[in-house]
Amino acid sequence: FVVGSKNQLAYNAAQAVISQEKSPFNPLFVHGGYGVGKTHLLQGICNEIFQQTPGCRWMYLSAEQFANQYVMALKTHKLDVFRNRFRNLDILAIDDIHFLANKTAMQEEFLHTFNSIDLAGKQIVLASDAHPKEIGQLCEKLVNRFVSGMVVRMDPPDVEMRTKICLRRAEQLRLTLSKEVLGYVAESITSGVRELEGALVKLAAYAALTHAPM
Repeated sequence: FVVGSKNQLAYNAAQAVISQEKSPFNPLFVHGGYGVGKTHLLQGICNEIFQQTPGCRWMYLSAEQFANQYVMALKTHKLDVFRNRFRNLDILAIDDIHFLANKTAMQEEFLHTFNSIDLAGKQIVLASDAHPKEIGQLCEKLVNRFVSGMVVRMDPPDVEMRTKICLRRAEQLRLTLSKEVLGYVAESITSGVRELEGALVKLAAYAALTHAPM
């Protein structure tokens, strides 16, 4: 996870969740636009906690997956199994929580899940494309629960961060890039990290197919 001025606070908050026996805030709610690293951060938290405490009970999934499992539990009359699985976790990380907007029954179910985990002193980490108050059609109880923790925004990376990300990704792809090429890609692609990584893959493919230097 490449850290810079645009995601430093979110990264520090994630470190606090990981390093302290009891997190200073619950939930940790990160929000920001497409491709700023929210999913990466949530998965990183889960991976690190599992490495530090192999026996911990954790789950990472999207809000859509949570909703689908809830619907399936209703259809198969296995709500008790569903609730037991989700409410007895040490850490629950849910991505794209804004998916629950305008889904009253699922919001109510998630609220009970949230309360159960919180009362047990366990951790919830959430990610969304918007601040809780800006999601819309989200029940007031959930909004209040979300803002009672640590709400932190992640912004698109600046050119310095994009250069670091390019360099990290190039190392993973085993590419050797000159400073000029690295700088050009970092300055040209400003829409998000995924596009930045995609540009490097495309550049490497063109160079290999045309036998031309980058």
